[in-house]
Amino acid sequence: MTGSIYRRMGQLLFNFWPYLLISTISALIFVLLNSASIWLMASFINNVLTDFDKIVQSQLEWASKSTLTTNEKLKYWTNLLILRDTPTESLKILCYAILSVFFIKNIFLYIKNLLLRIVELKLVRDIRDHLYKHIQTLSLGYFHKRHTGSITSIVMNDVEQLQIALGVVFQRLFVEPINILTFVTLLFIISWKLAIIAIIIIPLAGFAIIGIGRSIRRKSRRTQQKIAEIMQILTETLSSIRIVKAFVNEKDEIKKFTRESRNYFKLLLKRAKLDLISGPITESFGVIIGVVLLWYGGTEVLMDRGLVPEDFIRFILILFSILGPIKQLSNVNLKIQAGAASAERIFGLLDTPSEIVEDPNPIDLGIFNKSISFNKVHFEYNEDNDQVLDQVSFTINKGEVVAMVGPSGAGKSTIADLIPRFFDVSSGVIEIDDNDIKKLSLASLRGNMGIVTQEVILFNDTIKNNIAYAQSDVSDDAIYAAAKAANALEFIEKTPNGFDTLIGERGAKLSGGQKQRLAISRALLKNPPILILDEATSALDTESEKKVQKAIEALMKDRTTLVIAHRLSTVQNADKIIVIDRGKVIETGTHQKLYDQNGVYRKLYDIQFD
Repeated sequence: MTGSIYRRMGQLLFNFWPYLLISTISALIFVLLNSASIWLMASFINNVLTDFDKIVQSQLEWASKSTLTTNEKLKYWTNLLILRDTPTESLKILCYAILSVFFIKNIFLYIKNLLLRIVELKLVRDIRDHLYKHIQTLSLGYFHKRHTGSITSIVMNDVEQLQIALGVVFQRLFVEPINILTFVTLLFIISWKLAIIAIIIIPLAGFAIIGIGRSIRRKSRRTQQKIAEIMQILTETLSSIRIVKAFVNEKDEIKKFTRESRNYFKLLLKRAKLDLISGPITESFGVIIGVVLLWYGGTEVLMDRGLVPEDFIRFILILFSILGPIKQLSNVNLKIQAGAASAERIFGLLDTPSEIVEDPNPIDLGIFNKSISFNKVHFEYNEDNDQVLDQVSFTINKGEVVAMVGPSGAGKSTIADLIPRFFDVSSGVIEIDDNDIKKLSLASLRGNMGIVTQEVILFNDTIKNNIAYAQSDVSDDAIYAAAKAANALEFIEKTPNGFDTLIGERGAKLSGGQKQRLAISRALLKNPPILILDEATSALDTESEKKVQKAIEALMKDRTTLVIAHRLSTVQNADKIIVIDRGKVIETGTHQKLYDQNGVYRKLYDIQFD
C-alpha cells in the first residue's frame, strides 16, 4: 500500500512538472551558492587569523605547481577572487563577495519556495476537488454505510494533514539531499579521513529516525480515525440539537464528546512525544560527531600531520552546516509518515467505486410518454442481505395517479428510490418507455422526475434559490408562480426580505409545513412529467395539509404520479392503488374495489377511520 501511495502521489505531481523543473534548477543554484558562502566564511576566518604574507606565498606556490589537489584548486580560485595588494583591500573584497553570494542565493531560495508552494496548493486543491466530485458520483448506499463525519474528516482534515506534509516535503526534500551531498563532497575534498569518521556515525541517527517515523505513521492513522469519530458526534449532535434538549440529554452528549476528545488528546500526545524526540536524537549524534572530529582533527593540526588550520576550520564549518539539513530531513520523514496515513484514507475514498454505473453508451430517454414497469423486481441491501422487495411487478401508465400503501417497512419508499436509480435492483428489470433504466443516461432519467419526500432537504440559502435549485435560467415570474401554486406565497411575503430571505441550515427558520411547501414549489418549477410523492404531506398540520393538497392536485394534473402515503384519505381518488406488504404486491385496484375485497387494504382503512 505504501509504495502505491507514493507512486500515485508522484503521478499527481507530474502534472506540475514545469514548476518542479524550474524549482529544482533554483534549488541547485541555491545549494551551490550556499556551499560557496560557507567556503567564503572559512576563508574570511583564515584571512583574519593568518599572516597575509603567508597566504600570498601559498598562492604563489600553487600557481607554480603543475598539478594541484581538488582542495588546493578550490583555495587557489578563491584567493584569485579575493586577494588584493593589501590585507584591508582583500578583506573588503571578501566581504563584498560574501554579501553578494548570500543575497543571490536567497533570491533563488525564494523562487524555489514560491514555485513549490504553488505546486503544493494546486495539488491539494485538485485532490479536494477530485474528492468532492467523486463523492457526488457515489450511490446513496455508500452514504448509508459511511458516517457523514468520516467523509467530512477525509475531505477537510486528511487533506489538510496531507497539505502540511507536502509543504514540509516540498520545501525540504528538494534542497536538503542536494545540500547534504554537496557538503559531503566538500568534506571528502578537504579530508577523506575525517569525512569517513563522520559518515560512519551519521547513519546511526538515521536508523533511530526511521523507527520513530514508522511509529508516527501508525499513530497518525489512528489520530485521523479518531478525529473522524469526533466530527461524527459533533455533526449528529448539532443536527439533532432539538431532540437532545427535548430529552434533557446534554450531560450524556457532553460526556460522550469529552471522552472521545480525551482519547484524541492521548493519541496526539503520544505522537508529539515521538515527533519532538527526533530533534534531540539528531542533535545528540551531531554533538558526538563534532566532539570526535574536533579531537581527531585538532590532533592532526597540532601534530602537523597534513591538515592545516584553514582546512580544519573549513571542515568544522561545513560539518556543522550539514547537521541542519540532516535534522530537517529527519522531520521530513516524520511528516511523510503522517501524510501517508492521511493519503491512505484519501485514496481509499477515491478508490471506492460507485454502485450506480451509467451505461458506456447510454440512451437519452427524451420526454416520458408511455409507462413505468416493474418486472419481478427483487432488492436487498448488500450489508445485511435482508430482503426488501420480492418479485414486485406492476405498471404505471402515462397520466395515471398510482398510490402505494402498506404497513411501515413494507418497501414503499424503496420502490420510490429504485425508479430514479438511487439504488439498483438486485434482480428483475425496471423499464421506462420499454427501456431498461440501467441503459438510460442518469441525466435524462432523473431529469424527467420531480421528487417530494417526507424529509424536506433545504439549503442555507434564500427562499428564491431553494425554489430554483439546479435551475439557474428560470425567471423570477416563474419562481413566483411556483410558490403561489404551492400556497407558499402567503408565508414568503411575511418574511423580512421575501424571496431573498435566508432560511438557515436545513430551513431552520421555517416551520415543517413551510418547508414542505417550498419543496413542492421546487418540484412545480421543475415541471417534470413524472412525479414521486413520498409521504409529501405527512409533516403538515391539518390546515397546511389542505393548502398543500390543493397544490399537489394541481401539480399532478396531466402528470404521471406515484404517491406513497400512510393517510389513505389522500389516495382514495387515485387511478390505481397498490398494496405492499413485506416486500410483495398483495393487492391492486381502485379504492372501492380494494375496500370491497375485505383484504389488507380494508384492514388498514378500518384502522384509520374507526
